Amino acid sequence: MFSHISNRIPLGPLSALIAVFFFSLNDAAIKFLSGDYALHLIVLFRSVIGLTILLLVIVPFQGGLQVLRTKRLGMHLLRGLCVVAANTTFFLGLAVLPLADAMAVFFVSPLLITAFSALLLGEKIGPRRMIAVVAGLIGVLVMIRPGAGDFNVALLFPFSAAFAYAMLHVLTRKIGNTESAATMSVYIQIVFVVVSSFVGLTLGHGQFAGSGHEIFDFLLRAWHWPAASDYWILALLGVASAMGGFFISQAYRLSEASLIAPLEYVAMPMGVAFGVVIFGEWPTLTTWIGMVLIIGSGLFVFWREARSNSDTGPDRPRARR
Repeated sequence: MFSHISNRIPLGPLSALIAVFFFSLNDAAIKFLSGDYALHLIVLFRSVIGLTILLLVIVPFQGGLQVLRTKRLGMHLLRGLCVVAANTTFFLGLAVLPLADAMAVFFVSPLLITAFSALLLGEKIGPRRMIAVVAGLIGVLVMIRPGAGDFNVALLFPFSAAFAYAMLHVLTRKIGNTESAATMSVYIQIVFVVVSSFVGLTLGHGQFAGSGHEIFDFLLRAWHWPAASDYWILALLGVASAMGGFFISQAYRLSEASLIAPLEYVAMPMGVAFGVVIFGEWPTLTTWIGMVLIIGSGLFVFWREARSNSDTGPDRPRARR
């Protein structure tokens, strides 16, 4: 039954779509908490819960603790630092930007992933797939509306996150043949725990906070124990982090980076929906136009891959389109 499904539905793209859902939940929850807690506190709680879920739920079904054995520890640590940089810069921007705007700027990352995968991994990018990626990028530009007003320096944070995120998944693709998704996910959570603990110990006293700027206060705010009413949000963050990290690692292991990257555009309409429901951030007409381009490009790539799998079958070579 499952083998029949896997022959018709590309598991890499499907894993990417599942990951996007969990990451969208993660972004909305962190933005919701950003006015009350320091970033390092939120990340520490999220990572401890996420690591616990991975070790108790995911790892046992992936071969047990032996999956944590690796000869590529340096690459895992490098991936961990990339995702820490991506998360930190994105979440700092998220504290002051509308959810949809932050995500729109961040979604230059699929184009960067496609470019890096061609330059660093030697992947062949077919013209139809490249056109779909460019269409998605145009949608992002429509939403950002460059030149329409004063440049907001906060936009540099999600833009920087896009570079770190692109490098993360190029590294994922590079080591994916020897390392499991569970292995990669666990090491990322360990890096998060170590880095956030270090930042909390050095900056968690709040002596550098009080600048009056939301971004710096979010980073430097003093540590204090979360309110009981926020426990469920922190638990949700842990689940979203664990499942999102596992499925996105699985996606980039199973499929080329240039195929998976455009599918992450699907997070855009999810972000807009969360922005409307939770924060009252209503999208403009140009936002809707951009979304049509973004969603259309991602679905087109998914459809082309599904059709290619169906036409060639699992045992025949597949031409890149």
